[in-house]
Amino acid sequence: MQTTYYENKKITKTHFIANTCFDYYSERLRADDYRGNVYFFAEWLEEEAEINGFHKIIVKSKKDDIDAWQELGYINEGEFKGYFNGATAYAMCKYLKNERRNSEYWIEEDRILKDVLKLEKGTKNQPLQIEYTLRMADVQDAKSLAELYGNVFQVYPTPMNDIEYVREMIESGTLFCIIEHEGRIVSAASADVNDTYNNAEITDCATSPEHRKFGLMKHLVDQLEKELFQRKIYCSYSIARALSFGMNAVFHQKDYLYKGRLANNCKIFDKYEDMNIWVKDLSK
Repeated sequence: MQTTYYENKKITKTHFIANTCFDYYSERLRADDYRGNVYFFAEWLEEEAEINGFHKIIVKSKKDDIDAWQELGYINEGEFKGYFNGATAYAMCKYLKNERRNSEYWIEEDRILKDVLKLEKGTKNQPLQIEYTLRMADVQDAKSLAELYGNVFQVYPTPMNDIEYVREMIESGTLFCIIEHEGRIVSAASADVNDTYNNAEITDCATSPEHRKFGLMKHLVDQLEKELFQRKIYCSYSIARALSFGMNAVFHQKDYLYKGRLANNCKIFDKYEDMNIWVKDLSK
């Protein structure tokens, strides 16, 4: 029986409309956009969260609505600068269980972030060694990509080890950049493009363990940024595991700005992970 990881739903009610994601795997309800009455919307969100056994609600809010969400018990966990066609989206979050609110690793993650922010920004990439080849992926790469993700991540919030799922992502417009070594994909990252609001999330970053010391991910991020810039997509953002020094270092050194931390946000590896928000304006 196939697992349903998530469902994207367009919700239309009398007092509001919203684009939502019912994330069954990570037990959360996310609203990526909404219009209308915040209070009616908030009531609906909590009802749906309770029905589905979700423990966290995340709303990408406009600036004018922050006070209303805070009145309703939501916490501002970070911001996505430029998300709404140049306007900032604020990650307003509410927790429905104490266990989901409290992070066991917060202090350690603060230490990791402090060390990351000490690194020099804008440093040059290590040259890509001659035995590595970088290119954009196409649908023929779906099988090899699924194998890479299956090998790197035992647990992941989307079924990236499923060939058909990866193929559908590529066909629907998600950009994948890959690096091959001896004909095998050893590193990959994607840009999930939102054509409505002209933003993109750099995500699905994975490198085989034996190839992690060569700075491959920086080359992938550079190429994805070039692809986005050509498409006039200027808001690039990512959420990186707060416990990962390496991935946070990549985005900091690539001139992304740290914009907050989402607590117990999604299941990766063997637990819920806190995720750091990194944002970059590609028009600069």
